[in-house]
Amino acid sequence: MLGRMAAAVVPVCGRLRVSTAAPAGAAAGAIIAANHTSLADPAIVLAALHRLGVRPAVLATAGLWRIPVLRTALDREGCIPVRRGTERAADALDEAAAALRDGRTVLIYAEGGLPRRRDSGERAPGEFRSGPARLALATGAPVLPLGQVGARRLSSGSGAKQLAGVLTAPLRRPDYHVHLGAPVRVAGELAQARTQVRDAVTAAWQEAVERRGRS
Repeated sequence: MLGRMAAAVVPVCGRLRVSTAAPAGAAAGAIIAANHTSLADPAIVLAALHRLGVRPAVLATAGLWRIPVLRTALDREGCIPVRRGTERAADALDEAAAALRDGRTVLIYAEGGLPRRRDSGERAPGEFRSGPARLALATGAPVLPLGQVGARRLSSGSGAKQLAGVLTAPLRRPDYHVHLGAPVRVAGELAQARTQVRDAVTAAWQEAVERRGRS
């Protein structure tokens, strides 16, 4: 349902293009690691994955479950709450591992939060948290790197600017591009695996930047 909603709403707010280097069926039982730049990019990413026929279990901040209607949708889609800063923070990775064992796709935002800046420009992904690498090493699941650009043209800056961005997007028609890279098998120690994930997501982001520039 979340993917269908995003697929219906995002085209109203701009032009979404999607590309992939992943073979058909590669997402089943895989970890999709994505860069995170804006409050709007989860909708853009879900709309893109919907086009590719992928319905992921999303790791998302537990605060979203406090919104009654959204909580129902998140539970229905098998999304996983991340309770940062609590004793239950590690539960999210355990639930994600169980989803992978069931053959589901898991979507995780590797940076673990939004960049603290107000401009609408694009920058390479920042530092990654260890979660995606730990999950990949523990389960042996492949990582599908996902790079997205353009979401900050829809929503960035102060609260007033974000609202203005959303309201004017149907007229401005900003371009968004999502690129899903080829699967990567991480190995080695945790620090090495985290670098491998970040390098792969950064390469997917760069591909998205270049493809948006050619569109």
